[in-house]
Amino acid sequence: MSACIPTPSRQLDQNLRTTPAADSELLSWFENKARSRGYQLSDGQRRVIHCMAEQLAMLAGGQARSLYLHGSVGRGKSWLLDGFFQAAPVQAKRRLHFHDFFARLHQGMHRHRSHEDALGATLDELLGDCQVLCFDEFHVHDIGDAMLLTRLFNALFARGIFLLLTTNYAPEGLLPNPLYHQRFLPVIGLINGRMQVLEVGGETDFRSLPANREHQRFTQGHYVWPGDAAQRQALKVPDAQPVTLQVNRRDLRALACAGRQVMFAFDDLCEQATAVIDYLALAGLFDEWIIDGLDDLSECSLAAQQRFVNLVDVLYDQDIQVTVIGRRALADSLGGAITDLMRTRSRLGQLHQAGDATALACPR
Repeated sequence: MSACIPTPSRQLDQNLRTTPAADSELLSWFENKARSRGYQLSDGQRRVIHCMAEQLAMLAGGQARSLYLHGSVGRGKSWLLDGFFQAAPVQAKRRLHFHDFFARLHQGMHRHRSHEDALGATLDELLGDCQVLCFDEFHVHDIGDAMLLTRLFNALFARGIFLLLTTNYAPEGLLPNPLYHQRFLPVIGLINGRMQVLEVGGETDFRSLPANREHQRFTQGHYVWPGDAAQRQALKVPDAQPVTLQVNRRDLRALACAGRQVMFAFDDLCEQATAVIDYLALAGLFDEWIIDGLDDLSECSLAAQQRFVNLVDVLYDQDIQVTVIGRRALADSLGGAITDLMRTRSRLGQLHQAGDATALACPR
């Protein structure tokens, strides 16, 4: 649940600065937003909001402790992060998807590789005088990235930046691969030592509630199978007219492209050497996507599975309307060994699903 939250009122911001009513004001604001969408806050969300209010009240004095929010998919972590970001009483703040930031961090460090402090120079470039940094969808799977994270977190804390991040994983669950987990323990220790770790619990998957569909373009999309002619006609899927797009100085084939709509073959997006930075660039150019030809993901390489996970993350975070044309039902398409597929299943499960053209004429 990551729909953007309108900026809180000036009165809320003033109360957060003076701190006495910060807790009740922030809680009331979240309660009203939840009520407007037809649900109530969970106990887990209330505990997190209380801690957020405490840290917001201490931001001005530089005494706030960074927050690490973890929990199952659909528990409202991104929604809470957005509310905190809007309420933070500072101008120098950034709200970033972790995929986006980390891709740009790698690019910047390569560009500044001759600099004595390539990481510092890149952070200057990416963050400037940022005081509050919010990361959504934090996770790590690559040992090379894991080693860089120790340096990154140390650098962010040394700069006095307040960090709030959301993730599906408790700190001890990051980089679970037994070949690498031991080498990642310094990062886990840094998180536990410098951040307040909070679980966002509850039984409700807020993404499944009908009211949330009204606020997102992503959830207006479709997942259809087997992708026959009648379904394609019902969805007005364009005929394939392959074109070559230039993405980050590389060629990428699209099956069709017109205005703000683009259609890709699954293999071109995920079986080729594409990356998050490519998906982000394309999301800035096209706000209606069609991905054609998803079959059984478990039969794909691990690299292709991870690319698909990353692709859906980007499309969801950027709120792109997407149609996925599969060869089998969604439940039979998303097998695989990548842990983050639980998030992909949850997100694609929000799309209108149809196994025939008749169902497309009467979406749920």
